[in-house]
Amino acid sequence: MKQQTIKTDFTLSGKGLHTGINITAHFCPAPANHGIRICRVDLSDMPVHSALASYVTQTSRGTVLENGKWKVSTVEHVMSALYALGITNCLIEVNAPEVPILDGSALPVVEAVLDAGILEQEADAEEWVVTEPLSFDNGKGSKMIITPCDHFEVAVDVDYPSPILHLQHAELTDITTYPTQVAAARTFCFLREIEWLLRLGLIKGGDLNNALVIYDKPLSQRTLDKMTDKLNQPHIDASKLGYLSPLKYENEPARHKLLDVIGDMALIGKRIRGRVEATCPGHGFNTACAKQILQTL
Repeated sequence: MKQQTIKTDFTLSGKGLHTGINITAHFCPAPANHGIRICRVDLSDMPVHSALASYVTQTSRGTVLENGKWKVSTVEHVMSALYALGITNCLIEVNAPEVPILDGSALPVVEAVLDAGILEQEADAEEWVVTEPLSFDNGKGSKMIITPCDHFEVAVDVDYPSPILHLQHAELTDITTYPTQVAAARTFCFLREIEWLLRLGLIKGGDLNNALVIYDKPLSQRTLDKMTDKLNQPHIDASKLGYLSPLKYENEPARHKLLDVIGDMALIGKRIRGRVEATCPGHGFNTACAKQILQTL
């Protein structure tokens, strides 16, 4: 395929998941061979670096890129959307140390790119062609197998010790169906994790509008009320387990994990011609695989 950029610039604004502050991300067209680069316009020297796995420094509740003062968190949804739409060149200007979480999915980015238009460029896109099977295993249940394929495919299996979310599978064999089959899948967490995450200051901008929250272990009504108060959300009936907002897809958590795998693997900086099969993936494992691959390209 040819390299591509967006035809016109656009801006997305919203809360940061980690900081809770209002953030603006400005997406700009870029010339051939530019790649996906992110600029911190709020810093005095406006540092800009490529979105590559070699810059990953943290992966707690999102993928974090860092080089000196330049730090940008939660890049995975943006990277996933741009990769899926074939955008190989784009400059993203952000005015904070993370991109806005928006609704917790990649759909707002997909819709904005499609509205802006996609411009094909003369240069060929760089591609990693998988010629022999590769396998990764962290010894803790996460596995990834990448095999030859004449196009890009992704399959994901997740398994949680939860009566609400246990075994789930998601698969994407045609990248052109990403906007309808994957993009709207939201990031998720278990309600029992929220107090710990709030204590660590990891989800200052989290709420029921930008994440799929799973209530799978009973809490007292008093405990639950305190938790929802911290999130500035209405009280919930403590006797009713389940998802706290309607599902976009029956297997939305697995589809979101697939979305994340695409975004993290996009950090190798090349198109992938191969099939990626991931079992119990997470940002730390995904980006560790991407780093190893990047070192060989």
